[in-house]
Amino acid sequence: MPIVRQSAEVTAAWEARFASEPLAVLYKHSPTCGLSDIAWDEVQAFAAASPDVPVYVVDVFALRPLSNAVEQALGIRHESPQAIVFREGAPVWHGSHRRVTRQALAEAAAAPAV
Repeated sequence: MPIVRQSAEVTAAWEARFASEPLAVLYKHSPTCGLSDIAWDEVQAFAAASPDVPVYVVDVFALRPLSNAVEQALGIRHESPQAIVFREGAPVWHGSHRRVTRQALAEAAAAPAV
């Protein structure tokens, strides 16, 4: 399964800006939020249907500095749950709360590169 939750691996992938991945998803999860649990189910369903796309999970409590660094580097305001789809290291889609669905992720992943 392409889900990466180990903090060192997530941090290293972010610092490299997913350079080795043609497509990747970064999912910001709050372990205390019910809406994050719903979004997490959607992210897992996407990952199961798209085994070639790695999904990196940021626990926004355990990895607060990383979550803040993502916000600052990308200029995408932090929200959780939040998913960001990267193509060759560049963000091509992001959504939060109820917009984090398997369908939205699949459509973003399938969209042609611009």
